Amino acid sequence: MSGAVLLDVDGTLVDSNWIHTLAWSRALRACGVEGVAMARIHPLVGMGADRLVEELLGHPVDGASDAHHAAYEELRPDVRALPGARDLVRALHERGLAVVLASSSKEDELEFLRQVLEVDDWVDGATSADDAEQSKPSPDIFRAALEVAGVEAADAAVVGDTRWDVQAATELGLPTVGVCTGGTRPDELRAAGAAEVYEDPTALLADLDDSLLARLGSPGFAAPGRGGPGP
Repeated sequence: MSGAVLLDVDGTLVDSNWIHTLAWSRALRACGVEGVAMARIHPLVGMGADRLVEELLGHPVDGASDAHHAAYEELRPDVRALPGARDLVRALHERGLAVVLASSSKEDELEFLRQVLEVDDWVDGATSADDAEQSKPSPDIFRAALEVAGVEAADAAVVGDTRWDVQAATELGLPTVGVCTGGTRPDELRAAGAAEVYEDPTALLADLDDSLLARLGSPGFAAPGRGGPGP
């Protein structure tokens, strides 16, 4: 295969970031923490569960991660694949690219998300929280995804929906194609360093032949911000 696309899952392929936001709100209340508006929680979704609470409150809360997991399980029936997500994964596969689901969810959550997406015929592997020593914005999960894909960073790119994805990818020299379906604004993704930004997977699919993903693995490939020309 000529290159690889490392696909974040939550907020990128499945419509789950607001569900995680509600789950964190319920989890904090269950742990005795009141008065935290969901507007403060949402921008941190995509950061590892082990980091989110401390970033939000300035200190850890015992049991918060387990409480979030329990609350999310109750809400999981509302998780849906985003429009265009399946077609995007299939199109990437049909172009000869290695496709890896670069998720940092727990293994049981990842299995659920794979059932929702129904894209296993077109993916070459997946990662879970077990594959990363540190969570995003640490780059560990994307480093693990590169190993699954069997390519170097120079021949790969990330598709993600949060600035945590962009920061983690950038640390490894991976360009990021951002999608706004997780609730992060285009200007925020660009400010974080995203090379390209699309409204949703459908828009990326429509422009796929002109996106940097179409050039992965080609001679002299260089993404914007990595030493070469780009759209």
